[in-house]
Amino acid sequence: CVRLSQGDYDSKKVYNENPVEVAKEFEANGVRRLHVVDLDGAASHHVINHRVLEQIATRTSLIIDFGGGVKSDEDLKIAFESGAQMVTGGSIAVKDPELFCHWLEVYGSEKIILGADVKEHKIAVNGWKLFPFLEDYINKGVRKVICTDISCDGMLKGPSIDLYKEMLEKFPDLYLMASGGGSNVDDIIALNEAGVPGVIFGKALYEGHLTLQDL
Repeated sequence: CVRLSQGDYDSKKVYNENPVEVAKEFEANGVRRLHVVDLDGAASHHVINHRVLEQIATRTSLIIDFGGGVKSDEDLKIAFESGAQMVTGGSIAVKDPELFCHWLEVYGSEKIILGADVKEHKIAVNGWKLFPFLEDYINKGVRKVICTDISCDGMLKGPSIDLYKEMLEKFPDLYLMASGGGSNVDDIIALNEAGVPGVIFGKALYEGHLTLQDL
């Protein structure tokens, strides 16, 4: 289990050598959803850590959303067969929209999540403006979006609540998962009060800024 700061691989910090144990601990504390990113896969452009995904899926009853390196039909199949209930497509949605839309049609909007890494209201991969990008995909059937503000990610300085509020004002039916910057329970309460349906947190927990009991 590692975390990066602002998506930078050089900033990698290892928190636990055994992801299955970490997942079991989450489950024991009442967590039901687990967000898993295959960082080796993201760097290699194909899924690498599917064995770990399989172990977590078989040894816990967590609902897993999985991303990182899912670039082809084969990758997607491996992820689902290894136990992921949902798969996130990020850069693929930018670089190969046709394939991403095909996945949406085949698997449905419950199983395919759009991953949007954002910097200053623009998609980080190619600088497209965020709102037209989202609108286009919502029109194509996307219902779930994980939005990571890269400037906040892993910095423990608080999430981009204004950005998320703006997104939900424009797209009120979106199942938005806020990612990046959550540093304590107050941040999560603030996201909840802003009407954000879901939040992804990692580093704040590993660094001891919040506990599962608090949540």
